[in-house]
Amino acid sequence: MSGATRRRFLKSAPLAAAAPAAAPAAETAPAKKAYRRAKFSPDGAPRKLSENLYLFEDTCNVYVVRDGSRCVLIDFGSGKILDHLRGLGIAHVDWILHTHHHRDQCQGDYKAVERKIPIGVPAHERRLFEDAENFWRNRRVFHLYYVRNDFNTITENIPVAKPLADYSTFRWQKTDFFILPTPGHTLGSVTLMAAVDGKKIAFSGDLMYAPGKIQNLYDTQINYGGSEGIDLGIFSLARLREQKPEMVCPSHGEPLAGPDQAIGDTVRRLTDYYRFQTGSAPSEENAPYAVSPHLLCHYQTTSSFYAILSNSGKAMFIDYGAASGTHFGVFERATAVTDRIRFVEHGIGHLKRHYGVKQVEVAMPSHMHDDHMNGFPHLIRHHGARIWCYENMVDIFENPRGHNLGCILGEPFKVDRAFRHGERFKWEEYEFEITHSPGHTEYQMALFVTIDGNKVAFTGDAFFPNPRNDGTLRHNIIFRNHVENDSHLKSIRNLIEHEPAIIAPGHGRAYPVDREIMLATEQKFRKQQQYFFDLLPEGEADLGLDPSWVKLYPYQMMLAPGSVQKAEVRVRNYRPRAMKMEVAIIAPSEWRVEPDVLSFEVGARSHAHQSFSITVPKSWNSPSPRLAIAADVRAGGKYLGQITEAVVDMAHS
Repeated sequence: MSGATRRRFLKSAPLAAAAPAAAPAAETAPAKKAYRRAKFSPDGAPRKLSENLYLFEDTCNVYVVRDGSRCVLIDFGSGKILDHLRGLGIAHVDWILHTHHHRDQCQGDYKAVERKIPIGVPAHERRLFEDAENFWRNRRVFHLYYVRNDFNTITENIPVAKPLADYSTFRWQKTDFFILPTPGHTLGSVTLMAAVDGKKIAFSGDLMYAPGKIQNLYDTQINYGGSEGIDLGIFSLARLREQKPEMVCPSHGEPLAGPDQAIGDTVRRLTDYYRFQTGSAPSEENAPYAVSPHLLCHYQTTSSFYAILSNSGKAMFIDYGAASGTHFGVFERATAVTDRIRFVEHGIGHLKRHYGVKQVEVAMPSHMHDDHMNGFPHLIRHHGARIWCYENMVDIFENPRGHNLGCILGEPFKVDRAFRHGERFKWEEYEFEITHSPGHTEYQMALFVTIDGNKVAFTGDAFFPNPRNDGTLRHNIIFRNHVENDSHLKSIRNLIEHEPAIIAPGHGRAYPVDREIMLATEQKFRKQQQYFFDLLPEGEADLGLDPSWVKLYPYQMMLAPGSVQKAEVRVRNYRPRAMKMEVAIIAPSEWRVEPDVLSFEVGARSHAHQSFSITVPKSWNSPSPRLAIAADVRAGGKYLGQITEAVVDMAHS
């Protein structure tokens, strides 16, 4: 079989849910008018709110922020505002900035594209602008239980010149627009905060309509029968209120001067409605508690996070994920395959106001899952926190595209310090010991420290109280996380050896633990191990537990026509004898893969890797923004076939 045949392009390679970044709108124009244009247009004229701020009532409120003869438009509606700008002394539109993706905000954007006006959109809704046509190809209509109103997405692609990243600042002329994440009406909504004519203005999209009112309820329902958007909206309004705006300019409804009471009234009314519908409190009312004076726990967030408080007021965070289960659940489902899950800051203000936290100096992940460290890049950027972790997590955090594991965060961040198994270290007045604690995932630690006289073990998602009340701790198995036959035994033996009095788990409240329950759990894990041996082929238990014993690294590659990618085949040999490997990479036939076949030996119970390179011709046109390549494998003389793969995102050259 020839190399070209082996590397024949797999025409069934999956399409991505999000296309590669488009060229800026200022350089891009549609080749043809794919859709008819309505002849409808709004009546009326722009209304002056202050010297350099105007409101035009279109399909949504369009706000004009003027600086001399130039302006920025907040949302765009049908685009009719363009016909009125000359009368305002405006000769040039520098930017259109959108608060969210609904058609009433942006249905006229094609006019901006034709005039080469660049468009900025919320970063977490970017694909609903520039990849709208692919969205419509894939949006489920039959069997509809995910009722989120992304049905109000535009019908044709709009090039995006600038993604508006949460908590960033967009500078235009002498005006800074702060991007405040305010999900609720949509999951990616933002509020744009700026000083205009000496007043702090909040362009809030459809977060609220009027005092105590929102525009509609149907946009707030995301899952079948749910009230998730109400919960998110309450949280977002509370964050907006903390910004102390002097005027709120909504997308529908009248601008509100002195809006503090109006925001408060809306929060109270939404909270009453949320309690009526769900029988529970909204996420905004979640609050941390003190396990002991210097150990603070916020357990109602999607994963528990802990603050170890020093006498100096500095804090070490153990984990820091999403604000609530609602926040994580809806953002995770809405995230494009090439994007990272959205994060909204939470808890820190409460810890500072009520518990004396002055600074988040260090953050440590209990393990590598995104629900536990989604907020780490935010802590680095906005709080100057240093990241410390167990040594085998480093590459996952710094090179997340390299791996195919459960729950990887889609954003790299730098690790400042890594620790070995059994290493002891000191932070402030505390002395710690860190151990490798596999089971839930190979990339997990147990951290032991004495706080306020109690020996505490931070164990991530390894152990929980058992609702069966059978005298053991509850655990879980997720094979994509990398589990070996003795992983859980290693973790429980760490606990037995260190004998903590309190376990601080990755979900739920901290709880007491004793030696008896730990020993009983060890026996349960022995039984689990025996099941592995009994159910799987003789001597092959770990091969039957590890879906990635052969893998391509990096798992997610980024290539462009004319580019070269260095990569590796990595093999973990669990067998008690050496194993010869022969691997051919299955890729588009026009690509050059060197060497054609990789041949190498992996020692008994050890790892090995072999390098190869992929070259994409400059003239190659990809049939898809994302495609798959595979590895065809012979191991120990036995032909196994294409047992592993990688995905390739095609970028512009």
